[in-house]
Amino acid sequence: MSPTPGEQLARGVTAAAVTLEAPPVVALYVRPDGPYPGLGVDIWDEARDATRYDGPYPVVAHPPCAPWGSEWQRSTQRAELAVRAVQQVQRWGGALEHPAASRLWQARGLPRPGDTADRWGGITISVLQSRFGHAAPKPTWLYLVRVRAPLVVPPCVDDPQGRVRAMKVDERERSPVAFALWLVELARTVKTGNEWGRGGV
Repeated sequence: MSPTPGEQLARGVTAAAVTLEAPPVVALYVRPDGPYPGLGVDIWDEARDATRYDGPYPVVAHPPCAPWGSEWQRSTQRAELAVRAVQQVQRWGGALEHPAASRLWQARGLPRPGDTADRWGGITISVLQSRFGHAAPKPTWLYLVRVRAPLVVPPCVDDPQGRVRAMKVDERERSPVAFALWLVELARTVKTGNEWGRGGV
C-alpha cells in the first residue's frame, strides 16, 4: 500500500527530528499517547504539570482548547493553561496550536493571520491539519514566536471527508505525526535571546 501524503512528509523529516545534533525542543500540554513521545523531544504533559516549565528551550504547546471555543461554557478544562502556554511560547520561542478563531487570540492580544509581528516576534498562520494526514480539515491557528524557518506547508492532495464534530475525542484531538514533526522542526529554528536582541519577557 502506498504511503499517504502525511506519512510521506513524516518520513521525510523524521531523520532531522531525531538527530543528536538537533537543538532540544520541549512539547507542552500534550497527550502521553500522542505522537510526541517518539520524536526525541522533552515531554511535559498533565502528569508532569506543563505550567511549571520555565526554559531554557523552545516549545511546541498544545494547551486545552475547549475553554476558548464556541462552547466554552460547557468546558471543564482549565482556561488558564492556555494563558500560561502563551507566556511560555513568548518567553522561550516556538509554536502554540489552537483551533482557528480561538477566543484566546482576542483575550491575549495575539496577532491574527496576516497581521504584522508582535513585540515578541510572534506571528500567526492558518493551516489545515488535513494537509498533514488528519481525517478532517481541522482549521488551525499557529502562534509562532521567533521561528525563522521557511513556512512551507505541504500541498493539499486529498479532500478529507471526515468532520471533527463526528469524531471521537481522541480521534479529533490527536495530532498527525507529520504535523507534530513539522512543528518540532519549526521550533528547532527559534532565534535565541542573543540573536533576537533581547532576553526573555
